Amino acid sequence: MQRVLRDPIQCQCQKRGIKIGLVIFIGIGHIFKSNMAIAIGHQSSEQGHPMTDSLPITNRSRLRRSHPRGHFDRETINAILDAQPLCSVGYVMEGKPYVTPTLQWREGNHAYWHGSSASQALRAGRDAEVCLSVSILDGFVLARSGFHHSVNSRSVTLFGTAFKVEDPVEKLAKLTRFVNGLFPGRYADLRPDTAQDLKATTLLGLKIEEGSAKIRSGGPNDEEADYALPIWAGVIPVQTEIGAPIPDPRNLDGVAMPEHVREFKLGSAYGKKQE
Repeated sequence: MQRVLRDPIQCQCQKRGIKIGLVIFIGIGHIFKSNMAIAIGHQSSEQGHPMTDSLPITNRSRLRRSHPRGHFDRETINAILDAQPLCSVGYVMEGKPYVTPTLQWREGNHAYWHGSSASQALRAGRDAEVCLSVSILDGFVLARSGFHHSVNSRSVTLFGTAFKVEDPVEKLAKLTRFVNGLFPGRYADLRPDTAQDLKATTLLGLKIEEGSAKIRSGGPNDEEADYALPIWAGVIPVQTEIGAPIPDPRNLDGVAMPEHVREFKLGSAYGKKQE
């Protein structure tokens, strides 16, 4: 039995009378679009320096068109990052671009991701310019012309210089927070990490100081003359579903399914708890 994930960002937006939607990701690059979110308190970063409520608009982060869809406030950016752990990180290796999918999590004013210490991409990303993007698809927008077809979505694109978390105590604390952010309380039940586990893991971080969110919502925006055409137009909503957990057949007899598995909700442990 499946249960539909009720995105806290969508719920909050509906309370504010904001209609959640999508945008279009197309072509050689990626055009990201995003949506609004839950309230997140503004606090100082882990370094103790005060944060502004909004990111500065730079040449890389500004929107060239559809300006109302752009959002630079931390509340919107943080909420989208907290709602979607799956991201893509772009690196430059030997002068060529590479994009890899991975999971990210946010702690205050920083985003983190990890992988194998043997990863060429992670080695290339250390102390180098990277681009991290998160996107959530909310629906397909069908218009009366191919040109005006679109998608409703929420997205965040961040730019900056990645850094490597070297201290093993700090690394373990952040990896613990990553697991507990998805599955509250799980890390305490796991086999403790060994020194080799930590050595085999590279952890990169990025300060959230340049980037933007994009939100596309609502129905199609057709040419005025096209509304007279006998063509169906509208939105096909898209939702994320959480299925019933599937036990590992090698589970020991009598091992009960924990609450964080039975009640799993994507993004439920992030946001305010991670500030």
